[in-house]
Amino acid sequence: MAGWIPGARRLDEWERERGSWVLCEEVRAGVHELRAILAEPSDGENHSELLRGARQALDRAMDVLDPGAHRRNLTASHVTTAQLHLNYARSLWMRTLSPEELRSFLPAMSALVRQHLAVTDEHRIFVERLAKEVRDAEEAGRPTPLTEGRLVTLVDAVDAARQAALREKLRAESFVRIVRWIAVFLFCTVIVIGVLSALWRTEVPLCFTPAPSPGARGDFSVVCPTGAAPSVPADQLDTRTREVAGWGDYIVVMLIGLVAAGIAATSALRKIRGTSTAFGIPVALALLKLPTGALTAVLGLLLMRGGFVPGLSALDSPGQIIAWAVVLGYSQELFTKFVDRQGQAVLDGVRGPAAAPPREPAPEPARPKR
Repeated sequence: MAGWIPGARRLDEWERERGSWVLCEEVRAGVHELRAILAEPSDGENHSELLRGARQALDRAMDVLDPGAHRRNLTASHVTTAQLHLNYARSLWMRTLSPEELRSFLPAMSALVRQHLAVTDEHRIFVERLAKEVRDAEEAGRPTPLTEGRLVTLVDAVDAARQAALREKLRAESFVRIVRWIAVFLFCTVIVIGVLSALWRTEVPLCFTPAPSPGARGDFSVVCPTGAAPSVPADQLDTRTREVAGWGDYIVVMLIGLVAAGIAATSALRKIRGTSTAFGIPVALALLKLPTGALTAVLGLLLMRGGFVPGLSALDSPGQIIAWAVVLGYSQELFTKFVDRQGQAVLDGVRGPAAAPPREPAPEPARPKR
């Protein structure tokens, strides 16, 4: 039945993978790579159980990535589970390597540890010291200082680095999911407020009643976002306010606030550095600003109407109301800037390639004395 609906297959694909497709393919690529390595014949007969466990872990990782076998794909937790199995398989395979075989992987393992572990971490300190000893031994032509005990410690350090990398991805994924759900909730709130204000336009009118200039007839004016009554007697103020209040007052103000927030989100993206990971944190933060701007425009005008801001409680034209809606919609930056900082911190946590340490300047050759 779904085959007769145009785009149903693509929609089902999007629903199944939903932002985790790149992460799934990353795990699948790692599984295929390790399977190719394990397919090569091995001389060690004592490692058959370790190799069997590694192959079983790879099979389990591919089973978990199958979206038809479970419903965890909505939260992308199946990717995390598959990554755990892949890390377990890699750890078992590394334990089957001899010190001579493991030496060729030492630069990559050292880079992984430096990338994801803190400078003060004991695993990183050990790996950096071991890498330096191996490099010095190779330069001096001495035997490589790799023993069985150091081999086990090295594998444990790499496992710790992979676990740290997985926690960084989980943190970023959780942050994006929370921001998106909050944005959806705020968008629903904006829609509900727009519908209720259109149905009951006289319950909480978004109108102001400034006193007219000297010499004008009447005591007050009624000013709303979509209409105005220039001269209203005091005893008819409530009645005229209900008549002037339009069903689209809230909708216009929220739309103006949303547009202003969109401009603010566009300008705020220049402050957020991008990332090579598959997490749309900048996009989620930009989407959060839109409903926030619509709500701050409405709530700000309600505060002004209630006299919360001295001197700004008597706007005397619809144009002034619209202008203040623009300002209030843009001012959502005061609230969302804290979320932007947290998002940038999460992006920085999902680390890219570690920066190379600065090299010491080479000593200048001694000049011959004259």
